[in-house]
Amino acid sequence: MEPFFNSKNIVDILIRWKIHLAVILVLALVLSIIFSGPMVITPLYKSYAVVYPSNVAPYSDENETEQMIEILNSGDIRDSVIGKYNLAAHWKVDSNYQHFLSTLYWIYNQRVKISKTPYEAVNVEVLDPDPRMACDMVNSILDFYNMKVRKMHRDKFYEVVINYETIVNEKKMKIDSLRQRAEELGTKYGLMEYQAQTREVMRALLGTGSQPGRYSDALKYKKNIEEKGAEMLLIQEMMAAETEEFAVFKLDYDRALLDYNREYTHMNVLTKPFVSDKKASPIRWLIVVGSVLAMFSLALIVIGLIERTRFTKQFPSKNA
Repeated sequence: MEPFFNSKNIVDILIRWKIHLAVILVLALVLSIIFSGPMVITPLYKSYAVVYPSNVAPYSDENETEQMIEILNSGDIRDSVIGKYNLAAHWKVDSNYQHFLSTLYWIYNQRVKISKTPYEAVNVEVLDPDPRMACDMVNSILDFYNMKVRKMHRDKFYEVVINYETIVNEKKMKIDSLRQRAEELGTKYGLMEYQAQTREVMRALLGTGSQPGRYSDALKYKKNIEEKGAEMLLIQEMMAAETEEFAVFKLDYDRALLDYNREYTHMNVLTKPFVSDKKASPIRWLIVVGSVLAMFSLALIVIGLIERTRFTKQFPSKNA
């Protein structure tokens, strides 16, 4: 049996159905042009920025880029952008709709894309019907990122500042208490410098001092040293140790306070967002071409089935 679908038969079929095919293709062309137009599909304009993370430390096993993507995709940044630009009204999402919030978030996730580039940078891309709005949203996302990371750092360093401040204040109070006791010993017992005074008293008692006649005063100081000298020596040693520790903790406190008050940016911008003058979607010619080809293929299948059925009815013996 001669094959039904050979090249000659296919050409014959196309010739017989040429008017139908022409009508179908023209209809597909017209409909695809209409339905891909701005009246049906809202044109979207793209703005984007390419950035590198900066002045951040990674958490867990994430690197800085992965951490940046996680923060940029965080819910509070999303909600801040939605609130700042009133995107529910801008995107015409009815607030009385039962699934208002999930719909709004779905549109946001479709139009805001955060992705990693092959070279570990981060691409922040926004699609919107208003090209100026798309550019402004990219800038705001980056601004909110800086604010969030800065707040995270401030919260972390605030705890460090409070801890060091507590320790520094305790050290200062202890040093003041020791100094006050040392002043009391100096005022009441005349003790100032234990080792130096001990040497002078011994020289006076042995008659080798510059004023050997003041033997009675030397005995008095000797008694005071014997009673309170050990306490004075201990206080002096404790003051030296506490002062040294105070200096170390004060330096750490000043560094933590500097970190707490710093206003660093947390990204390096490689490509700044711009206002696009050309829509990014839909790609109209691609929709038209795809629709025409799809309709042409479907028409060929339907015509082939019709011709096959007709051939079977006309030549039942050849089909057997």
